[in-house]
Amino acid sequence: MKYYVDANAPKSGNGSIERPFRRISEAAKLALPGDEVLVAPGIYREYVDPAHSGAEDSRITYISTTPLGAVITGAEQVKTWKHYQGNVWVCRIPNSTFGDYNPYTTLVYGDWYFAEPNKHTGCVYLNDKAMYEATSLEECIKGEVYEYSWVPEDSICKWYTEQDPASDETVIYANFQGLDPNSENVEINVRRRCFMPSETGVGYITVRGFKITKAATTWAPPAAFQDGMIGPHWSKGWIIEDCEIYHSKCAGISLGKYLDPDNEQYFTHKHVKSPTQMERDAVCRGQYHGWLKEKVGSHIVRRCNIHHCEQGGIIGRMGSVFSIIEDNHIHHINNMSELGGAEIAGIKLHAAIDVTMRRNHIHHCTMGIWCDWEAQGTRITQNLLHDNQRPPHTKFLPGSMVSQDIFVEVSHGPTLIDNNILLSDVSLRFATQGVAMVHNLICGSFTSVGGGTHPRYTPYHIPHRTEVMGFMTILHGDDRFCNNIFVQKWPVEDNIAPDGQNADAHSENRQVGTHVFDEYPTYEEWIAQFDFTKRPDMMGLAPAHDGHLPVWSEGNIYFDGAKPWKKETKCLTIEDCGRELKIELVEKDGGYCLDTNIYDFIGDFTGRMINTEVLGKAFEPEQYFENPDGTPIRFDTDYFGSHRGISVIPGPFASPAGLIKLT
Repeated sequence: MKYYVDANAPKSGNGSIERPFRRISEAAKLALPGDEVLVAPGIYREYVDPAHSGAEDSRITYISTTPLGAVITGAEQVKTWKHYQGNVWVCRIPNSTFGDYNPYTTLVYGDWYFAEPNKHTGCVYLNDKAMYEATSLEECIKGEVYEYSWVPEDSICKWYTEQDPASDETVIYANFQGLDPNSENVEINVRRRCFMPSETGVGYITVRGFKITKAATTWAPPAAFQDGMIGPHWSKGWIIEDCEIYHSKCAGISLGKYLDPDNEQYFTHKHVKSPTQMERDAVCRGQYHGWLKEKVGSHIVRRCNIHHCEQGGIIGRMGSVFSIIEDNHIHHINNMSELGGAEIAGIKLHAAIDVTMRRNHIHHCTMGIWCDWEAQGTRITQNLLHDNQRPPHTKFLPGSMVSQDIFVEVSHGPTLIDNNILLSDVSLRFATQGVAMVHNLICGSFTSVGGGTHPRYTPYHIPHRTEVMGFMTILHGDDRFCNNIFVQKWPVEDNIAPDGQNADAHSENRQVGTHVFDEYPTYEEWIAQFDFTKRPDMMGLAPAHDGHLPVWSEGNIYFDGAKPWKKETKCLTIEDCGRELKIELVEKDGGYCLDTNIYDFIGDFTGRMINTEVLGKAFEPEQYFENPDGTPIRFDTDYFGSHRGISVIPGPFASPAGLIKLT
């Protein structure tokens, strides 16, 4: 059955093409497996709460009939501004407008939030651009530059809120820098979400072609309920495609966690268990709450434009398992820098078991991709990441995290990173083990190698399942580097970076290459420790059980100061290219191109064809670097999907080129 929705219809009808509903929510109450909800262009100021689940072979599909023509927004226009003084105006909103959730009394705060909790989930928007929240009326009146913003010229537009208990109203002051708000498009967040079931288990829904914007989402750490402007809420088989998702106060898309009252924001409210313990609890409790391959995950997020969200573009704890995130443009995440904590990235997933992230373009984010805990079977492939670092003029917000293209944290692998282009000054924060990097172009450094984990026992799983197989701390190592190109594009001097949690500075490596693994053993050195004739008892092997795991490295090229692992035998090091070496990302014809001459220096150097057999198994889960269905991988295609022949060139391209169109 088809239901029709048109916000511009004279009045709401019965959902037929002749008499369409005016609200998507009316159709969402009725739609059953196999039904389509066809939504005409218009602005839909509502929260869509699908009541029924589709089926694997009979989905419920919501379609914007004109791509990006239907806008689902959590905001309302305000045309009742009164001049206060100077550039500042004031409006008063009855609190009954907000129901049981007032974004202007709800602070962004919770577990793993490290910045000062002085920002609300509400926001004011001037002509589709978010204004900055002031913490006092005086600050709002002054309208000065916010020194942590990536775009300081935008930060002089301020707003401030307070409550009037006598009238039961929310009072909002806003500095519009000379504009008359009643003549402009000024909106405020009113609703917490835009399109997300209130109940779990509402699966097999497709959402296609909508703009989804301006919701007062809450901070979404991994042991809490995770909301986003849109998301499947602990169900299976959603498809979110061809949408534009922007201006979420916290997360754009949530593929994450259900509400578990007994473990909700546990550290914030109770403190008595360590943060790591509450996360272990969340994993085990998740299995009680149905965290199984048959019930949760297997979502697809594709071809979406996700931008200007202040916590994350796509987030999720456990609920993202077995999903595909592909062909998305994710950019300008956390650029206002009003929020700070350990959940901020273009993509931030906990337990990304068998999740594939491919062909995404991720840039100008505080962090590009962050895989935290249980990146087992995770594959990050054919992505372009660049400019995921703060601009030089931007001050570091206390409580923020450091920046990099990819961060893999406290996982046992296997985590596969292949055929990517990594152009930011840090390519990978390596507080983990069991990673294979194959055929990447790496222009930034590795950081946190051997550190950033402390004794933190984290789970690993039955291969290609969610059931927990065991717990172990991170020994570091068990990493493979094959056929990559490393370029020292950025200054080599160590960076003194603030610490997001303790406000202390620490030194971060900026020299590119695998040299950071110099003290790690080869496989032969490592396995020799387990010669039982030399240590004939269990306790005698304890030092070997606690030591670093081995590293493998072959077929890599190191340019212009990038340094190889000292035990690597088959590699090519090209020193002192200086100004002759060119590797620049340029915008051309509405896309991005890589302008490079690196192949002029390589000569006839080649590597061997890499496959699952070469990479072997990740140590702790004893799982191969393989496809989610357990079949082997042969790296015979490149960044574009082009075929690699017998002559295997290192890096993400199968054949040399000068100007390479990437997007």
